[in-house]
Amino acid sequence: MRTLTLGILAHVDAGKTSLTERLLFHAGVIRTLGGVDTGDTQTDTLALERERGITIRSAVASFSAAGTRINLLDTPGHPDFIAEVERVLGVLDGAVLVVSAVEGVQAQTRVLMRALARLKVPIIIFVNKIDRRGADDGAALANLRARLTPAIVPMGQAVEPGTPLAAYRAGDWQDSRFRSDVLQQLAEHDDELLDAFASDRDLPPEMLRERLARQTAQGLVHPVFFGSAISGAGIDELVSGITTLLPAPQPDATAPTSATVFKIERNGAGEKLAVVRMISGSIQVRDHVLVAQKDNRVTGIEVFREGRAEHRDIAVAGDIARVKGLLSIRVGDWIGDRPSAPRRQFAPPMLESAVVPVNAAAASLLWKALSQLAEQDPLINLRQTSAEAGMSVSLYGEVQKEVIEQTLKADYGLDVHFLETSPIYVERITGTGTSIEHAPDPFLATVGLRVEPADSEGRHVFRSEVDPGSEPPFAFKAIDDALEEALRQGIHGWQVINAAVSLTEVTRLRKWTTSTPSDHRNLTPLVLGAALLAAGTEVCEPMDRITIDMPMEALPRVQSLLMRLGASLEPPVVAEDVAVLSGTIAAINVHTVQRALPSLTSGLGTIENEFFGYRPISGSPPTRTRSGPNPFSRSDYLATLKGARQG
Repeated sequence: MRTLTLGILAHVDAGKTSLTERLLFHAGVIRTLGGVDTGDTQTDTLALERERGITIRSAVASFSAAGTRINLLDTPGHPDFIAEVERVLGVLDGAVLVVSAVEGVQAQTRVLMRALARLKVPIIIFVNKIDRRGADDGAALANLRARLTPAIVPMGQAVEPGTPLAAYRAGDWQDSRFRSDVLQQLAEHDDELLDAFASDRDLPPEMLRERLARQTAQGLVHPVFFGSAISGAGIDELVSGITTLLPAPQPDATAPTSATVFKIERNGAGEKLAVVRMISGSIQVRDHVLVAQKDNRVTGIEVFREGRAEHRDIAVAGDIARVKGLLSIRVGDWIGDRPSAPRRQFAPPMLESAVVPVNAAAASLLWKALSQLAEQDPLINLRQTSAEAGMSVSLYGEVQKEVIEQTLKADYGLDVHFLETSPIYVERITGTGTSIEHAPDPFLATVGLRVEPADSEGRHVFRSEVDPGSEPPFAFKAIDDALEEALRQGIHGWQVINAAVSLTEVTRLRKWTTSTPSDHRNLTPLVLGAALLAAGTEVCEPMDRITIDMPMEALPRVQSLLMRLGASLEPPVVAEDVAVLSGTIAAINVHTVQRALPSLTSGLGTIENEFFGYRPISGSPPTRTRSGPNPFSRSDYLATLKGARQG
């Protein structure tokens, strides 16, 4: 059977979870229709999700339609939980992007559209809530073209939009006018169709449907359907579009095993469960799986089928499965063959806060609880800081912080408080620095490094000027691993970005004793620290680009606030009685603007923000409390390592 792994994505409150519920009900895998407001949907299972009415963790469901098995992934819409969305994007065959017929394209909609396009994930757009007051299908199409993409193909129209009687009328392929409208959009990407359109030549419906499916799969166009997840209007047509227009591969269960872990859960007994997408091959109970160089034995498998997870002895290509027994597995790990490592689609968290237990004696329990939460979301980036500040976590926003606090209370019985949220700065290399340490002092290895800036979109570039056959592979791997870890804390304690690091020399001691991987691993941070000190770094703060729509009379008040917060503003664009103000601002100040905007604009202002990059800090650079040995102080570093070995 063809298998389609389908993501449902949207800006918060566009009706994404309601649509997921409706699709499951329509397929007959659930007998009663749950609701977000009543807290009984199939995919929002966490108590916090039902309490807040938002999706926090991605959820899996499954149903069949028209000979296609559809694995449905419901994702969070709130930007504070964008990390959950990113982990899902890499396993999708296609996506339904949900847009409200009333609010239209919103900030998160645009962010998601760009990410899906970069990954070449085919997209169908579903304009939801046509039965709400203010819904207008013509205005919605204009909004999609202006704010999302002009490459849309309307597949029908709403009937009586904006009323409780709203319905959806699919386009008739026997109608020459409908075929002409479809042909016009498809002709922009197909010379044969362009010739037919220019010569006003009619084409058969079968040919147009085939070309529409082909261009949808290539990401060239995006079919648009209208409907209502609450009333069920347009759902038949949407399901038909999903099964006929999105590509559903025929999985190969005989190929070598390849699976990716996109979610970590824990069952009632506290056992770790890895949620995997089987790309090819199979995994069976009692199989031994190598994860992070450690042997893991599969002790249980659940495969998602028709709305539930069923116990199975095997998971095969195309399945979404929960796998038990992989104790060392982490989100993002691969089992078996792995394609090239995916690039990040969204900016990392730009805020952090220290977490302190109300009862100081609960510090070790808090560390264990946060470690388990970090299994589910590695971007929490749990760090042990000073004894006074406790532990720190990385954050996307204040809502995520509130959710972590409530989760610790509800699931672990821990009362905590967060210290003030602060920006996560980064360090960029400003020059070129070299360093070399020779064996046998202080380690039984020689390592030489050169560091310099790299234009690499935040990633590091590692190069080797040493013959790879001159030393055993373990030496090079130990150095690479140590570099990745050491660059997380630069001269001032912040992560170093855009670093080009060249390995200029590597040898091991061979006379009276032999080097081990730990010699290269422990020496590398010391050499890197000296090279970074020679090159120098500058501390930079994260910046967001913001766009604010507001009534004209609110413009002076909003401008005044933004100027006080140090924003760099462009001249406003005024059309009739609406003003649009754009510019850049320190990310730490965006939340202040979001909170103040309703009162400054009488509730009529809207703000879009997205990561813009980093700006050097003027004046004395802020420092971050370092965790672990400090390679920028030779004596402290060696003393800490010696103490750790003795301990």
